[in-house]
Amino acid sequence: MKRGTPGILGSAGAAAAALAIGASASLLGLCGPFTDVSDPVFCPFVLEVFYLGITTGTTPTTYDPSSYVTRLQMATFLSRTVDGVLKRSRRAALRQYWTTQNPDALGVTTLASNPSRLESDGLDIWIATPSNSSVSRVRAGSGNLLSTWTGATSPGGVLIAMGRVFVTGTLALGRLYSIDPSTPAGAVQTLTSNLGSNPGSLTFDGGRIWTANVASVSIVTPGAWTVTTVTAGFTNPFGTLFDGANVWVTDAGAARLYKLDAAGGILQTVTAGGGASNPAFDGTNIWVPNADENDITVLRASTGAVLKTLTGNGLSLPDTIAFDGERMLVTNNGAGSVSLWKAADLTPVGSFSTGFSSSPLGVCSDGIHFWIALNGTGKVARF
Repeated sequence: MKRGTPGILGSAGAAAAALAIGASASLLGLCGPFTDVSDPVFCPFVLEVFYLGITTGTTPTTYDPSSYVTRLQMATFLSRTVDGVLKRSRRAALRQYWTTQNPDALGVTTLASNPSRLESDGLDIWIATPSNSSVSRVRAGSGNLLSTWTGATSPGGVLIAMGRVFVTGTLALGRLYSIDPSTPAGAVQTLTSNLGSNPGSLTFDGGRIWTANVASVSIVTPGAWTVTTVTAGFTNPFGTLFDGANVWVTDAGAARLYKLDAAGGILQTVTAGGGASNPAFDGTNIWVPNADENDITVLRASTGAVLKTLTGNGLSLPDTIAFDGERMLVTNNGAGSVSLWKAADLTPVGSFSTGFSSSPLGVCSDGIHFWIALNGTGKVARF
């Protein structure tokens, strides 16, 4: 590929001049403001990357189509391309470019009990409230509390899969509950009562449900709802996720992240931090909050290679992390705040308070907003 010299790539002045010339004299050019591009086949592509700010040309009227591109220039082009795509996200379509700055700017829904974990089905938010053994349903668009399902003793993790809502029961003989969202609210259905001890997080691989328990991992086969519990190699499994190819489990006691095979055996071990908790996958990388270390381990899912350990940015007992398609948000249970990073380049966006004694725990995204379980105040917050 050919284009440009490095000195002009980032020049805001050149971009402004090019736009001014394009507005006043574009008819004089062969391709917008550029007088050195005459091929009508390539001109639309040149103008697209120009209008999107991916490249500005080497001068206000020169694109310099025959010059070679260095690897550094290519990195610049690709980075600007990613940024351009993110600027056209669902939040942008709704003109919601802001980042919530303080607790008074949060949209909140008050529940009858203190929430812990939650997940979005794309339309509604499903929230586990252990202190009253229930699961609540909140409409994402309005924040209205729609209904509450009862009978979920010690509800833990929440999973949306197979057109249902699944919830773990954190008991000595772990339970798996089910809710059919198409039916009126009532009592949850208990599918099995023989998971490993105190199951929390759960994930789905397209065929089976996996739960992280104290000292074990359970694999549940839908239909028969049979359970296989694996103990070998685990100390204190805590969080789970499926990346489209493999199930991963954090082990808070061992400060590890494990990639598992189909039988629950450990395929790969990645060193995380103490108190490795509830991870998230952004489509390329896995983010692991380490509560005991006040940091986040970011690793490449395809290889398990650790890319970076993120520190600072307000991290304090980080508990759970979520991805909204653009940003990663982690809850800081020790500080009553949340911390954000730009997922594309791991740069910090900032740390923001969720209120005094709010104790944020679980977090999820509906694709537009983040939703945060404020365990200390009995509310869920739309961020």
